[in-house]
Amino acid sequence: MAIKFKIKKGDKVKIIAGDDKGSVGEVLQVLPKSSQVIVAGCKVVKKAIKPTEQKPEGGFEKKEMPIHISNVAKVEGE
Repeated sequence: MAIKFKIKKGDKVKIIAGDDKGSVGEVLQVLPKSSQVIVAGCKVVKKAIKPTEQKPEGGFEKKEMPIHISNVAKVEGE
């Protein structure tokens, strides 16, 4: 049975716990199996990328990581 959440993709949410506490962003993706969401501009990490044919130089990529759904609150009226 699928878990239903009140937060959906595209909603504006406020981070209420963690390093990014107080920041507001848009939900990019909801991960119902792990009860997590990915919020634009929050919990950004630098991931190392190996060189490939498409990107021969490799390097670093900034990427948003998932946040547990209990650590975000839906912002009304924005």
